[in-house]
Amino acid sequence: MPSIKLLSPRLANQIAAGEVVERPASVVKELVENALDAGAQRVDVDIEQGGAKLIRVRDDGSGIAEDDLPLALSRHATSKIASLDDLEAVASLGFRGEALASISSVSRLALTSRTADREAASKVEVEGRDMDARLSPAAHPVGTTVEVRDLFFNTPARRKFLRTEKTEFNHIEECLRRQALSRFDAGFTWRHNQKVVQSLRPADSMVDRERRIGSLCGQKFIDNAVVIEAEATGLRLSGWVALPTFSRSQADLQYFFVNGRVIRDRLVAHAVRQAYRDVLYNNRHPAFVLYLDVDPANVDVNVHPTKHEVRFRDGRLVHDFIFRTLHKALADVKPDDHFRGAVAQSVNREAGAQAGSPEAQDAWARPGSPAHNPTSALFAGASGPLPTGDSSHYRAGSGADGWQARDQVAFYESLRQPVDSATDTLAPDPAYAAPALTSPVADGEEPPLGYAIAQLHGIFILAQGRQGLIVVDMHAAHERITYERMKRALDAQDLKTQPLLVPVSLAVSQKEAALAESHAAELSQVGLAVERLGPETLAVRQVPALLRGSNTEQLVRDVLADLSEHGQSDRVEAVIHELLGTMACHGSVRANRQLTVPEMNSLLRDMEVTERSGQCNHGRPTWTLVTLAELDKLFLRGR
Repeated sequence: MPSIKLLSPRLANQIAAGEVVERPASVVKELVENALDAGAQRVDVDIEQGGAKLIRVRDDGSGIAEDDLPLALSRHATSKIASLDDLEAVASLGFRGEALASISSVSRLALTSRTADREAASKVEVEGRDMDARLSPAAHPVGTTVEVRDLFFNTPARRKFLRTEKTEFNHIEECLRRQALSRFDAGFTWRHNQKVVQSLRPADSMVDRERRIGSLCGQKFIDNAVVIEAEATGLRLSGWVALPTFSRSQADLQYFFVNGRVIRDRLVAHAVRQAYRDVLYNNRHPAFVLYLDVDPANVDVNVHPTKHEVRFRDGRLVHDFIFRTLHKALADVKPDDHFRGAVAQSVNREAGAQAGSPEAQDAWARPGSPAHNPTSALFAGASGPLPTGDSSHYRAGSGADGWQARDQVAFYESLRQPVDSATDTLAPDPAYAAPALTSPVADGEEPPLGYAIAQLHGIFILAQGRQGLIVVDMHAAHERITYERMKRALDAQDLKTQPLLVPVSLAVSQKEAALAESHAAELSQVGLAVERLGPETLAVRQVPALLRGSNTEQLVRDVLADLSEHGQSDRVEAVIHELLGTMACHGSVRANRQLTVPEMNSLLRDMEVTERSGQCNHGRPTWTLVTLAELDKLFLRGR
């Protein structure tokens, strides 16, 4: 082995640059963060040749004093922290003091700045070859401009790994998009090869903020987004989450900020996925722009060189807060929330296009096959006559067109009437004559989902609403209603457990055995009795009654894996809900079931008061709106 030697400053900076400067977008990120930390209200970014030739960032911040300019390019030099106490409660975006030194070691860098108390500006220049700073006077307004030219000119091995100009600029634009989403109080402009790509003014009002979100994330996102605003236990969550019907094939529209810093965190991702679990179609990803404000002392931002990851002091508290906030917001979505986006544009039909998948096809019974009504002692109130809800939701009309709350009872009772095996239609009920296909004349405001006017092919309900034509997938809608009632019945009667006649023995690692032992009380709450028999052996003696026929060993291993990664597990609840969803699917009204207009109206009224009624248990949409404007366009009206 050769003798130990100190690295030269130049080589040490180039090694550090490998951590900080991965590509041109990394340079842009560091420079823009410095500008925002300096109090900039305006940030202009000029890019040439995807950042390989030029990156220029100009701001109107506080500037840097002339004497501090050479020091600003030194390693571990910063004005943002001075003691360990500052490091434990970092409130700025940058704090390590490595960015400018690392960037200057692999580029030709010029830094021009002026403070408010000086009449003239100063400029410092550094080239990666010798790292000698050259100071000179310059003309510049209050603020700072950083020019980075010929990135990686002295490290050819790094330069050859750069992608095409378009690809590199796409990474830069994504970086700038995140910064613009994090700071509504600042304006941003960026250009590529002298062409303006985006120009954003400061957004002070809610309207201006939503306009910026629409510009950066697409107008469809903001049209289909639910506003989040919640605060509890020292945490505050705000922002926008998309309706489940506006889902993505990739996780490419997910922005989460902690104290203004964009992060990618597994704990946060798990909480969001859990909130969308009941309403998102398979292999789809939610879209969101969320902001979490937390005491800086309760979050460690110094766990990753690029500061993309953080560590929360109380991760479980943060996870539960995010999950419960989003879960409630999605559950509270009503048809009127869907209409807000549907009037502006057609409701996204991506999920509906996948309705031909095997999972979705299983939801439909073939003509001639009787519907299966689940019976279980656990759901004494669900398998019998179902509750009718508050009769105030059902307003009586006049004459033969009127409908009343009793129609809802008739609807659910009709589901248990004899079925004609040849047509799978309901036996006629003499108590209810088919009314005329016109909407009732009711006092007060029209219900959000309007009034039923017809049934199409025994599959869809057509309703007339104030916004246009509403098309309801009657099986998917009734499936969600049944599922939510089963969940409420389960919560009301508590979870029933089933002791195993022969305990299931599991061979696990010592870490998993210790997890099971330390979380025994939590496992018991979800119906699992797990006992540690040895250093690497567990015995499962009790499971939830609904899961007595499931793969007990795999279930326990999955629960332990969740506990290891997230500190908690909702695996048992997820499996139980999956079973309830299957039962609700088989117990819901089937295709080719003929319904009367009062029965259809009863289903619409139930949808309006049921949580998550916009999606079935598989995540497919239960209804869509064709607006009057779309109908006019279809028939060329007004031309």
